[in-house]
Amino acid sequence: MVWLLIGEKVGGGRGRLAVGGFLVNLGLFTIKLTAGILSNSLALVSDAFNSLLDVFSSTVVYIAVRVSSREADEGHPFGHHRAEPISGLVVAIFAGVLGFEIIKTGLQQMQTNRVDPNQIGFYAVMVLVISIITKTVVSTIFYNYAKKNNSPGLMASAIDSRNDVLVSAVVLFGVLGALRGWPKLDSLAAIAVGIFILWSGYSMGMENIGYLMGKAPEKPLIARIESEALKVSGVLGVENIRAHYVGNYIHVEIQIRVDGNIPISEAHEIGREVEERVESLEEIDKCFIHLEPVDKDKNRV
Repeated sequence: MVWLLIGEKVGGGRGRLAVGGFLVNLGLFTIKLTAGILSNSLALVSDAFNSLLDVFSSTVVYIAVRVSSREADEGHPFGHHRAEPISGLVVAIFAGVLGFEIIKTGLQQMQTNRVDPNQIGFYAVMVLVISIITKTVVSTIFYNYAKKNNSPGLMASAIDSRNDVLVSAVVLFGVLGALRGWPKLDSLAAIAVGIFILWSGYSMGMENIGYLMGKAPEKPLIARIESEALKVSGVLGVENIRAHYVGNYIHVEIQIRVDGNIPISEAHEIGREVEERVESLEEIDKCFIHLEPVDKDKNRV
């Protein structure tokens, strides 16, 4: 409860989810590691370390949410929105390292066949079932909130939780196979876990690199921006819309055409209305307007 209150204080709903994710992953890591050691299942131990990665991920996301929620200051006039994509990139790097190590260990175990089917107990199966149910709920909650509030850090956690469901299902298959006397299935499940983690880290890393590199948003959003600008009275046309991500929010530059014969103050007011209308879109943080005076009856001035 204390952690949830801290989450509310530093990041509102995002903070609560980040802290909640930390607690869930810490609990899953503990029970998976215990069951994995007792059952001598590499697949289950690998899944435990996957949960440990989630603990690290939740911690990083929590810190990123705290930083990104700060107001703009003199050193960061456009805010601290890049903190969340940075957190996603850090988690992606660690996921790549962990995935590689698990694959390597799984390949080594296949050669030794150290798994004893008689040592794997029913509790290992129960732990995995609990993990699948828990992570399904967590993934759904995180995904819905991240989609609604445009949070790449929490979206990364949602995707990771979804992958955890698949990972635990594969591990469950390997454990059940080992119980039936096919120990190599446990090693194969561990390798599959490593591949999942590696793939997740790659996709997560590429997405957050895009945010940090200032990638352009999707074309439908550009069309919505143009539509909103054209709704303002006095706008004769819109051209040269340039938009890019600054962290998880978007900055837009728009060149609008206005009547060159109207007073400067009136043209400025038109530009201000366009700015306010575009910034009212949920994804947009800042809108910058360039006025292009034209003659209605002729060509551009």
